[in-house]
Amino acid sequence: MPPGEYGMLGEWEKEGDHDIMMDFLLPTGIFLKFPVSRNDTIGAIKKMVWRNASSEPLYGALSDADAYVFTCINSTAEREELEDETRRLCDVRLFMSVLRLVAREGDRVEKLTNTQISLLIGKGLHEFDTQKNHEVNEFRAKMRSFCEEKAQDRQRLPWYQWMEYSFSCDLEPCVSLPEPGGNKTKGTKKIFVNVKFEASDESFMLQQEPQDLPVILMRSALKKKATVFRSVRQEKPEDYTLQVNGRWEFIYGKYPLCQFKYIFSCLRGGQTPHLTMVHHSTVVKYQEEQGCLGSQVSKSRSLSKPPPLPVKKNTSSLWSIEEPFHIHLLQGYRVNADEGMKLVVQAGLFHGSELLCKVVTSCEVNVCSEPLWDKKLVFDISVSDLPRMSRLCFALYAVIEKAKKPRSTKKKNKKADCPLAWVNTMVFDYKDQLKTGEFLLSTWPSVPDDKGDLLNPMGTVEKNPNVDSAAGLLIRFPNIRPHPLYYPHFDKVHLLLHTLDNKNYTEFFEDEKELLWKLRGVVRERYPESLSKLLLITKWNKHEDVAQMVAFLQKWPDLPALHALELLDYSFPDPMVRSFTIRCLRKLRDEELLQYLLQLVQVLKYESYLDCDLATFLLERALSNKRIGHFLFWHLRSEMHVSSVSLRFGLILEAYCRGNIYHIKNLWKQNEALNKMKALNDFVKSGWQKTSRQQMTDDMKLCIKQEAYMEALSYLLSPLNPSIMLSEICADRCKFMDSKMKPLWLMYKNKWVQGDAVGIIFKNGDDLRQDMLTLQMIQLMEILWKKEGLDLRDKLDQAIEEFTLSCAGYCVATYVLGIGDRHNDNIMIKETGQLFHIDFGHFLGNFKSKFGINRERVPFILTYDFVHVIQQGRTNNSEKFERFRECCEQAYKILCRNGTLFVNLFAMMKAAGLPELSSFKDIQYLKDSLALGKSEEEALKNFKVKFNEALRESWKTKVNWMMHSLAKDSRL
Repeated sequence: MPPGEYGMLGEWEKEGDHDIMMDFLLPTGIFLKFPVSRNDTIGAIKKMVWRNASSEPLYGALSDADAYVFTCINSTAEREELEDETRRLCDVRLFMSVLRLVAREGDRVEKLTNTQISLLIGKGLHEFDTQKNHEVNEFRAKMRSFCEEKAQDRQRLPWYQWMEYSFSCDLEPCVSLPEPGGNKTKGTKKIFVNVKFEASDESFMLQQEPQDLPVILMRSALKKKATVFRSVRQEKPEDYTLQVNGRWEFIYGKYPLCQFKYIFSCLRGGQTPHLTMVHHSTVVKYQEEQGCLGSQVSKSRSLSKPPPLPVKKNTSSLWSIEEPFHIHLLQGYRVNADEGMKLVVQAGLFHGSELLCKVVTSCEVNVCSEPLWDKKLVFDISVSDLPRMSRLCFALYAVIEKAKKPRSTKKKNKKADCPLAWVNTMVFDYKDQLKTGEFLLSTWPSVPDDKGDLLNPMGTVEKNPNVDSAAGLLIRFPNIRPHPLYYPHFDKVHLLLHTLDNKNYTEFFEDEKELLWKLRGVVRERYPESLSKLLLITKWNKHEDVAQMVAFLQKWPDLPALHALELLDYSFPDPMVRSFTIRCLRKLRDEELLQYLLQLVQVLKYESYLDCDLATFLLERALSNKRIGHFLFWHLRSEMHVSSVSLRFGLILEAYCRGNIYHIKNLWKQNEALNKMKALNDFVKSGWQKTSRQQMTDDMKLCIKQEAYMEALSYLLSPLNPSIMLSEICADRCKFMDSKMKPLWLMYKNKWVQGDAVGIIFKNGDDLRQDMLTLQMIQLMEILWKKEGLDLRDKLDQAIEEFTLSCAGYCVATYVLGIGDRHNDNIMIKETGQLFHIDFGHFLGNFKSKFGINRERVPFILTYDFVHVIQQGRTNNSEKFERFRECCEQAYKILCRNGTLFVNLFAMMKAAGLPELSSFKDIQYLKDSLALGKSEEEALKNFKVKFNEALRESWKTKVNWMMHSLAKDSRL
């Protein structure tokens, strides 16, 4: 093979149906070699092997074919038994063209499940085993038991409660009814609904009140059925549920019909909702089908339990040890630096973002392959004052000697620091025990910065798994006592508090901190939402204060999610604080949790240990609501390529899959379709410049029509919305778009629904997380506006008014979020008149510039063309424009009232590593645009100034758009 190429992973990226020469090893010791098609199934290949083996020696020694299974090495470098013989060879993705036939043994169902999970999450489960890490093993065992128990509890639910898990209601935030045509009428109009019964083609048109509950509609349907078919059998509406035709979406529960998003959207568009009456026996079959697969895996699982945790010895209290905390810095490994440099290690103790004591620095040593320090690093803090979540942070940097300038009166040379690497580790292990002994920490490469920012307390505490290319630091935690030392349990905190109270212990603080601490009781009673401020002024390096704060927290009233979310930031690492936060978040409804799920996944990166309340909470809610589980899976799966989180996210994904075995089937299908979309997109990118656009489009359609692509891309649930069925892909209606990454425009038809096809856009090659965050914020804004009776997108059907209100929404949203790069290719309009924006590559005021000139010279886009439409083409129609202005001002005031929520959600996304959102400085733009800390009158006054500026300077927008169009034309 050519240098650098090994295995046959590239073979599976090729197109077409061609043969592959395969080697087959039989259990009799016979070796066979013959070609097979890459699209052949494993079962078909086994039959070919049996035919070829019939003419070979020892054929009579073989048992029936079903007694054997093929084994291979798959793309995750794991030995896999190919139990599912309906899979094609190209879907297995062999690492080498070798299949070995072995007798079946062991637990087939368990092995097959393990293989499916490995391939689905993109990480072999054997990698967890080979780590030989007690924390990993105990977390896996605990989460597996937890998730499988949740699955068993779910299967015991009555059918109507199981529906809430599998098909949670998709609801509007308010119950106001959209009037077709945008006209308000006296009295509420009735709505028409088309209803049919399953296994029947005949349907009924029923007339209902928009505020009717689903049970009333079902009662009307049963009454109509009895009248038409003259049925004498009495049926109860409680035995049925309503399914949206062609979707895995159901209408049920105690919500008015007009609050269901499907019905709401139908009424808004002047369409008739089409529903199917489904008997509960059908739902029970779904439930039993999913339960059977899960019970098979549960029964097949080994009954062996992990060994019990070691009992903690009753030793002297950690808080009685007043000697300073220290470690030994021994040596480094594989440190690459230029000659003429000296190597230095900096170390700091942190609690969240707070530095607990002065940073300590090692001596300088010469550069070599294994530099030796052998130095004791002593920190100015006693062991008794170490917080439970103390984090030890290291930075390795080089000191370069630079010659002085000839006429300088300063020293002969000066030192310049060059950051090389960083690594973090916890002082206490996951069992609360103070670490002892030697640890080799494989580091992460540093990004050049000021020396003051060498340490990275916000970074992961995981070691770099790429040990072959990472520098290593060998350190030793001392044995302070001959027996293990554990952080005191909460019971001992109460005991300490009692002792302190008897001694009339008093601590004095400076300025406002002293006053706030003294008034902490008042804060709890009157201003409980200010808990974060109290936590920030707590002296976490004084165990007496920690004891008081932890005890105080036990009686703190629950906070609304708006304020509780803030406490998941890395600045608040204490386990009691995070446990309190999760207690508050448990009150979130499922639809609210979905709004914040993106941020909750990101702050998992701040957790110091695998077993944490946040991970358990997310798994619990995901296993109680399939929609939450769907999005949790893909949020985690999308970052499995990131080394610093792949272990944590992989373990949570494994636990979720074991708690919902049936869901693996749908996720597998979606993953297979995404892989084919990526291959199709790569095919388009590689060929579009070599031929005409029309020819490339035709080639793309031919590629889709191949059996492998048609099968993979058809009949799946949409990854973007799991209630949408993507039935058969319409190859002739598919195309690709002109932008740089050549996104695919894929069209689907649904055989269960009459009407337009469903379209999705697939884009590969860009980091779309910033776009996802922006769209999430715009959706949240819409929800907040609707809750206060302001619908700025879908309130009116008439095109001009639709344009007016949607334009108002986007003017306010793009201003508040500081969205840049707003040119005429990024602003769209629907046939209905609804205006909307796309492509959110720049936000929070990170605007583009050209030749040093800022290209964003208005607060938001409001051109005179827009005003012309808003005023219905009349220059003197000031009434319409003033209505538009009032809508903008009302929308802005609603966002300002909820400003803290937006700031908290953006702060939680710092862990995502987005280029334009990496520190609190980046969020300052949002605080300014939402006028946090100012009165509503002051905020509105400032917005009016921005509004007038956008209108007055709109000519600059026109110039920018013209220059963009010219630049675009020159590229074509």
